[in-house]
Amino acid sequence: MKRSAESILAAQKWTRIGSWSLGVFLLIMFVFGFWFSREPNVFWVNRPADPESAIVGFSTTDTLIRVSETLLEKPGGYLTNDKILPNVFLDNIPNWEYGVLQQVRDLARVIRNDYSRSQSQSKEDENVAAAEPRFFFDNDSWILPASESEYRDAIKGFSKYRDSLAAGDPDTHFFARADNLREWLSQVEKRLGSLTRRLGDSVAINRINEDLAGEPAAEAAGAQPDTVNVRTSWFEVDDIFFEARGTAWALVHFFRAAEFDFAHVLADKNAEVSVRQIIRELEASLHPLRSPLVLNGGGYGLFANHSLVMANYLARANAAVINLRDLLDQG
Repeated sequence: MKRSAESILAAQKWTRIGSWSLGVFLLIMFVFGFWFSREPNVFWVNRPADPESAIVGFSTTDTLIRVSETLLEKPGGYLTNDKILPNVFLDNIPNWEYGVLQQVRDLARVIRNDYSRSQSQSKEDENVAAAEPRFFFDNDSWILPASESEYRDAIKGFSKYRDSLAAGDPDTHFFARADNLREWLSQVEKRLGSLTRRLGDSVAINRINEDLAGEPAAEAAGAQPDTVNVRTSWFEVDDIFFEARGTAWALVHFFRAAEFDFAHVLADKNAEVSVRQIIRELEASLHPLRSPLVLNGGGYGLFANHSLVMANYLARANAAVINLRDLLDQG
């Protein structure tokens, strides 16, 4: 009997130790998960103190580098390809990272194809040509090679390009022209338009198929239904929301940089206020989320619908982008 009682006491002791250990472990995982799920703050774009001595293209390239570095070096690092606890269970920040990465890729491609070249027949900048494809590496690769290593190589290539601009290398160029800016704005317009539609689909059930509207001779590869089911899955609402947040976060920085590098172009078109309005709408979309969950109430329901609020800000920003493009098209 004595030995049986001792065995019971020992079992209870180890049960308590195991329970406390599990509780402490879960608490630590919760703290790390909460810390890693915080979105980085918006930073100020670098520019020379004297605008007259500004190096055209420095702010845009430097901001691309700093946004990419933040993507990799924020608390918890780059989470999308992590396979360890607690990161494997975090999905909000990985979707935020994807939104940032999409904008980094778009701007990097425009720098390679347009900003760094005077015309279609011009030679590509070697540093940019080598670096830009690395941003398009699989964003979910965790080994051989890891996504981070490819993105860091891309950052190194753009850093060389930026440093060559700053040093006045005659073979390194950045052409701040209205047509070049329009190329980037067209990419932004498409991204914001898609995100606005996807955010709005949090309450929509279906939509009228207007894929061929406005073009009498247009044809499609297959039969086109009259209506299309578009309702966003309940499991994807927060994913799209945080992808939109990452997109807006990156664009705030890139538009601030464009204000400096394209100052003369914008002044010539009297378009400075248009850029400021775009930045204001994007900044408004980044207000802190007070709710612990991304709510998906009905359009006129009892609870909030955070996706619709985000869609409103992005739609207004996108309308301003379209207006800016039209303004730059004018002679």
